[in-house]
This record gives sequence, C-alpha cells and structure tokens, in this order.
Amino acid sequence: MNLLFEDDGQIKAGAILSESDAASQVELPGGRRIKVKSANALLRFATPDAAQLMSGAQSRLAEIDMALLWESAAGTEEFGFADLAKEYFGAEATPEHMAATILALQASPMYFYKRGKGRYKRAPEDALKAALASIERKAREAEQVDAWVAELIAGRAPVEITAQWSQLLHAPDKQSLAYKALVAAADRARMAPVHLLAKAGAIPSTHALHFEKFLRATFPKGIAFPAGIAVPAAPELPLADVRAFSIDDAATTEIDDAFSLQTNADAGYTLGVHIAAPAAAIAPDSEIDRVARNRLSTVYMPGNKITMLPESIVSVYSLDQGTTPAALSLYATLDADLNVTGTQTRLERVPMDANLRIDALDELAWMEPANDGAAGNTAHAASLRVLYRLAAKLSSARGEQTVNRVDYNFAIVGEPDAVDCRVEITQRKRGSPVDTLVSELMIFANVAWAGVLAEKQWPGMFRVQTVGKTKMSSLAGAHEGLNVPHYLWATSPLRRYSDLVNQRQLLAAIADASPAYPRGSAELMGAVADFDATYSSYADFQQQMEFYWCLRFIQQEGIEKLTAHVIRENLVRFDRLPMVQRIHDLPSQEPGTQVVLAVAEIDLFEPALHTRFVEAVPHATHDEADAADEAVDTALGAASA
Repeated sequence: MNLLFEDDGQIKAGAILSESDAASQVELPGGRRIKVKSANALLRFATPDAAQLMSGAQSRLAEIDMALLWESAAGTEEFGFADLAKEYFGAEATPEHMAATILALQASPMYFYKRGKGRYKRAPEDALKAALASIERKAREAEQVDAWVAELIAGRAPVEITAQWSQLLHAPDKQSLAYKALVAAADRARMAPVHLLAKAGAIPSTHALHFEKFLRATFPKGIAFPAGIAVPAAPELPLADVRAFSIDDAATTEIDDAFSLQTNADAGYTLGVHIAAPAAAIAPDSEIDRVARNRLSTVYMPGNKITMLPESIVSVYSLDQGTTPAALSLYATLDADLNVTGTQTRLERVPMDANLRIDALDELAWMEPANDGAAGNTAHAASLRVLYRLAAKLSSARGEQTVNRVDYNFAIVGEPDAVDCRVEITQRKRGSPVDTLVSELMIFANVAWAGVLAEKQWPGMFRVQTVGKTKMSSLAGAHEGLNVPHYLWATSPLRRYSDLVNQRQLLAAIADASPAYPRGSAELMGAVADFDATYSSYADFQQQMEFYWCLRFIQQEGIEKLTAHVIRENLVRFDRLPMVQRIHDLPSQEPGTQVVLAVAEIDLFEPALHTRFVEAVPHATHDEADAADEAVDTALGAASA
C-alpha cells in the first residue's frame, strides 16, 4: 500500500512499511524512510507505485485549467481535494488525478484558500479577479524592465529613465521599475549605475550630476521661490546727504554694502558705511522671512548661485548705482589723524553714486591725486585713498598680519552643461589695498554694531572664536582671530540670514524699541543652531564645485604636470590652483615639501584627480617644477586675456 501525504508544505508519496493509529513508516521513491503523522496523511492507494503516481500527477497538473477547476468548485463552501478531482475529472478519477488536483490547489493560492488537511475553499470572485490582475500587471512590468535593461545595455537611455535620472541616482525609489531596470542593467554590464546612465546619454553632464545631488540633499522641494510672493515696500525715510559708492567683484549682483566719505570743517572726516536694509520692511515670520530662514544664506558656486532672497526683493534693496535704497548707515567721526572719535547709526535712504568693480580698480590710478575728479572707477579716488589709510590704521590696531593668500575667480563661458563650455580661472592676491579697505571697514562696522547689542545685553547672532574654533552664538563674546571684544555679521543682509536677524535687532536699538528677538527667543536660538551647519554645507559644496571646475580647466588646457605642497601625510595643496586632495601613492614627505605630480586620469564623476608621483623638489627652483608651474601660469594667463 502507498500513501500520499503532506510534508513541510510539500506533497509527497511513498510506500507504507508499517503503520499505527498515530503514524506510518514510509519509504520514499529514493529509498529514504520517514515517519508520517496520521494528521498529514492525505490518500492511501494501491496502484500505481509512488514514483509513477507523482510523475503522472505532474504531467496531469500541466493539463489542468485553473479557471475551470475554480468553476468546478462552485456551490461548495468547503471541499476535499478528492471530491474536487471527481468533479473536474469525473467520477472515475484515479489516485493520479487526485494527486494532480491537490498539487494544483497547493500551487494556486489566488484561486483556492487552504482550510485544513486536504481541504480547501474557493476564493471569492472579486478577490480572484484582483489577484489575476496583479499577476498580469507584474508580468507586464517584468516585460517593461527587461526592455529597459536591453536598451540601457545597448547604450540607449529610454525616455522614462532619462526623465528621472537624478532621482534614480540620488533619491531612488527602490521599488520602482526604472530603478530595478537600472540596477539589473548595471549588474549585467558590470558598470556603476552612474557610468551606465552617462554612457547611455541620460545624464546631461557631470556638472548636472553634482548640482542635482546637492539640490536633492539640500533643497528637496526645489529652489523656486513661492509664486506671487509679496515684495515689502521700503518705509518712507530721510535722504542722506552723501555720495555713496560700493566696491565689489564684477559678478556681484546683491550689492549690500557701500561707503561714503565727507570732509569736515576741522580737517577731519565723516565715514559712512551703508548697508542695504531689507529688515526695515521684511517682518519676522512673514512669508519672505520664512523663505530666507529656510535657506539661511545665498549658495555660491562657479557660474551660478542660489540666492537667499528672490530677485524681486534684491532689486528693491540692492545698493545699485543711480538708486536711493533704504540703508542702515554707520557714521564714524574721524579726526585729522583718522582716529575714531564717535559713531552714530541711522536708518535712511542713501544716494548711490557708483558701483565700483574690483577687477577694474587700478591701484596706480586711484592712489594718484592727479586722477581726482575722474570718471568711472577712479571717480572716488580721493575717498579711496583716505579710506585705505583708515583701513591700514584699523588693521594695525588689531594686530592684523599681512595676508599673502591668493583668491581665485571662476568664469564659466557658456552653459555649464554644454559640451563646448569653457572655464576661465583668474588669480587675485589678497592683501591688496582695495581688499584691505573693504575687509577692514566691514570688520569695523560689524564690531561697532556688535558693541551696540552687547551694551544693551541683547541677544544676536554673534561670531565668537575661542581656542581657534569659530561658532555662532546668541551672546556676545570675543573673536580671538580678529582680536576684537565682540563681533557679528550685519553687513550682508541680502545674502545671510544672520545679518538680517542682527539688522532687526539694530533697528530696534536705534529706535529705542523692544528687541525684535528678546532673550530666550526660540526663533533666534533656532537660527543660531541651524546657521553654522547650513553655512558650512554651502561652503563645502562651493569648494567641491571649484575643485570640479579646476579639473575641467586642467583637462581643457591639456596640462600634464602640476606642483603641490604637502600639508600632512599624503594630503597636498596644489600650487596655482585652489585644489586640495590626497595623493595615495605619494611617498612619505615632510610637510611643506614641494612635489611634482603627473596627471594620470581625471574623473569628473567623483570628482577626483588621479596622479603619478614624479619627484620631490629639494630646492626653490627645479626644472620639472618650473616647467609644470609655467604650463599652469600660461593657461591661467590665456584664460585671463
């Protein structure tokens, strides 16, 4: 006698060797013997033998029409498999038919629900339709995935994949068909998904790759400003009796600081530091304030920026030439020796006489009295000379050391994502007279205004530096690096939220009103907590993109060798370009050692520069180092021409 039984969810058959009420000893067709509990026994049969039964049942299973089998169970609440076999195959159903039937029941949970040993229930019609529809949908989806995989491997990006390349790489829905296709294609092609998409033409450019990654992480809701955002009107203010001028880079469009200088009757001067005053109209927790609070700062990068405030707001409050915008003005009275004898802060409208551009300011021109009264960038030459003397005096009083650092300006010619886009990099040495003038007067204003809040013991967004660590604090404290007793940012309210907050406090102070942010203000404390991390992440991204465009420049100019100085271990700072990177094959060198590196490969996806160590330079001059530096200088010169 043979037995059909269930073992761990599987239907099996074997010859009965012995049996009791509780169990049977059964030998399987392969010779293995197992104990089968009576509760798992389904059908006893004499013929055929177990192996033949299961073989025949599998053949019959392929012939069963599941829809017809489901229909055969109509009218019954619950049934046994043997009864259903007789209904489907006829009254003469054999053990082989019955075995095929239970195999079908086991394999089709969408058609039949198991109710007990060998017993089942027909699935409701609506549930069955839903299950079948799901199966059909999954089959279509599988076909779609297979088609996309084939396209990607062939080097063609399906439209659906191209439309969502950024999301697939930076914020994927791992259950989406597109993601499954990308992963499957990348596995088959043995390529990283990003390289596969790039090869298939789905990614506009490596620049877009990095920019989109930043946007996904930092601006998940996009960078567009709310539609129809109101532009707060500046209040009616008195007009200052000055001719103000700004000094900025050529690319600056958010002009938020300017200067003026008047000669007094006692041979002294009155210095004016004029700062755009959006805080005069933008109320805390207004719609536009919430936008600025969320962004916290303008994001800068070569060839582009993401502004903190919409252009409609910036255009009203920017200190543009020929306008009279609202400004918070710090006036300092100077004696003939340029000693500060008093200060005063006013909210007013300031006539903007000129927007001077640093790249067009010729020191040899504005420092010559013969050019006084000239037009253009030397229009305020006499004032510039006095302000430079003042700046040098302020710098000396703080104990400021001469800065020899080089700044790099990037110009992207053409669309950043275009194949023929070019990058131009120019150098500007820090510590020039105009740099000293602007930086020292900004420090002067920020220190003075920090003192206003400190004297009142009002909170603000102060910059505090102790033991070399700089942080934002709601309470005034020393800034050791600048050697000042207190310091805050209040000179860029169009570009930094900290400055907008501080300007509100200052406006309340000069109006003898209550502070906009009292002690313990949750709004202020939240801004202080968020600002440093956000500002640092923006700076990191700017640095990353400058590194990227440096790689583009090296590639563009065909530069083959570079020099660098070792910072520590294998970390180097490249000469003549703003690049810092680890060189993994760099032999051990003392910090400060100059090394020559050959350009091996440029990876714009990472981005990374792969180099080959050539030599360490033992002296200040060396043929290899000189040649490498000359090649970069030539490229920089060509870009600047």
